[in-house]
Amino acid sequence: MSPLITPEELAALGDAAILDVRWRLGGPPGVEAYREGHIPGAVFCDLDADLAAPPGPAGRHPLPAPEAFQEAMRRLGVSGGRPVVVYDDADATAAARAWWTLRYFGHGDVRVLDGGLRAWTRAGLPVTKEEGPVPPGDFTARPGGMPVLDADQAAALASDGVLLDARAAERYRGEVEPVDPVAGHIPGAVSAPTGGNVEPGGRFHTREFLRERFNSLGAVEGVPVGAYCGSGVTAAHEVLALEVAGLPASLYVGSWSNWVADPGRPVATG
Repeated sequence: MSPLITPEELAALGDAAILDVRWRLGGPPGVEAYREGHIPGAVFCDLDADLAAPPGPAGRHPLPAPEAFQEAMRRLGVSGGRPVVVYDDADATAAARAWWTLRYFGHGDVRVLDGGLRAWTRAGLPVTKEEGPVPPGDFTARPGGMPVLDADQAAALASDGVLLDARAAERYRGEVEPVDPVAGHIPGAVSAPTGGNVEPGGRFHTREFLRERFNSLGAVEGVPVGAYCGSGVTAAHEVLALEVAGLPASLYVGSWSNWVADPGRPVATG
């Protein structure tokens, strides 16, 4: 089953938990956009509070504890036997983090709305400001459903496999760093900005296009592949794109924000 779903497929899906994961680094809060209009039946999912633990040495968006994630998903109406669809404004940068985290904690039926709310409205489908009661779900969090990397494993993969840096190319090169205290990239990592995964309208490129893109970067069948970014959000988008391409990949959840928390770790630029 594809990890993506079209607006028309979602409209015909019937019973599903729909999570609105609109989020912007530095704000404004996504819940404000949600209240201005969302897909009928959707519930707002706060990326910072529901999909991550508080920031610290483990990174700016470390994995939430299983108990905390389970409580959040149940509050949002997520159940183990009920499909989940996640979406954001357009390009799935935030929605992919929800997809990946749900998959990591064991949910087997999670899909991302391809093109997000923008594609939904372009298809002529309705939005609403109504926020009805949310029946609690019964989701049980079981960690380990998706492969992860720690800092040492990411460093090893950069030498022995392919480690993709999902940030903008200028951040990879160390020319700018708007968030973290050190600029640059993990030595041996390959630049693969997530903007290259989607078309101008925000929908993912075809499986064939993405497979060719990642193959050209060294991510081919039989070679271990991982991805990182600044804090583990856009890297989840990279893992999603790799899955669309049929190439499994691990996620370095702590990403650059965790890497540079240890001043002893090497940094490359250029």
